[in-house]
Amino acid sequence: MTRTATPAGPARPGFLWAVPAAVFFGLFAVVPLVMVAVLSFAEWDGLSGPRFAGLDNWRTLLDDPVMVKSLWLSVLLTGLGVLVQTPLSILLGVWAAGRQRNRAVLSAIYFLPMLLSIAAVSVLWRAVLDPNLGVPAHATWLFGDGNLFGTQATAIGVLVFVSTWQFTPLHTLIYQGAARAIPQVLYQAAQIDGAGTVRQFFHITLPQLRNALITSVILMVVGGLTTFDTVLILTQGGPGSDTTISAYYMYQKAFKSFDYGAASAVALLLVLVATVISLVVVRLSGYDKMRSTMEGL
Repeated sequence: MTRTATPAGPARPGFLWAVPAAVFFGLFAVVPLVMVAVLSFAEWDGLSGPRFAGLDNWRTLLDDPVMVKSLWLSVLLTGLGVLVQTPLSILLGVWAAGRQRNRAVLSAIYFLPMLLSIAAVSVLWRAVLDPNLGVPAHATWLFGDGNLFGTQATAIGVLVFVSTWQFTPLHTLIYQGAARAIPQVLYQAAQIDGAGTVRQFFHITLPQLRNALITSVILMVVGGLTTFDTVLILTQGGPGSDTTISAYYMYQKAFKSFDYGAASAVALLLVLVATVISLVVVRLSGYDKMRSTMEGL
């Protein structure tokens, strides 16, 4: 395998090193995406052969108020997830990067949700928050009638809480690694200048976490727009269609209505929305222009 020499640094591996990954990505990402794009312009019930339908699926989706509502709900849940998880993950990640007493033990306990599947976590919290047998049924002074799945506001709150409980440890780990990579000389210089812990956090730690912040936000956006398991197990899109996000709407179209053409259109739309939002985040943040992991130095 050839290696390409660069004038400013050591030789880099040639293109052949990327062939296995490129083939894997092509088979399991590009090919399915192309097939979904083709099916979005066809009628198919999963049994008979697909039939070309032009833009009928797209017209039907755009005229469906549930579909439009599901897209806004997806964006809302994603935005709430970013707003809640980001500051919490940063604070926990910076704390976990330190050398506090019992930090390792507490971090290990906190990271336990990462070991559980989304389905297992959803089943767990469905049982805990059950309006008849769960905690709300025995704490009506706090939860009212105890049915947290009975209104849109509380149901969305439950979805955001469960997602935060499970995925905050992942983003905490990202910030923990980034915080540990910050040169200690910056903090030493700040201490000499009389800067306290709070000023060091806002003027040194946060700017140095810029790369990790953008990476974490993009992961949250993609994960939030494709959330499905949590909604399926906790709310099933209810009450009514108040938590029917786009991914769950796609499931209903495909496996309840057997309209795989419309479901493919929803899937392609989600890919496009996630891609556009990610590109906007990258462009506005200047992430695509970064050349160093020590931008603040």
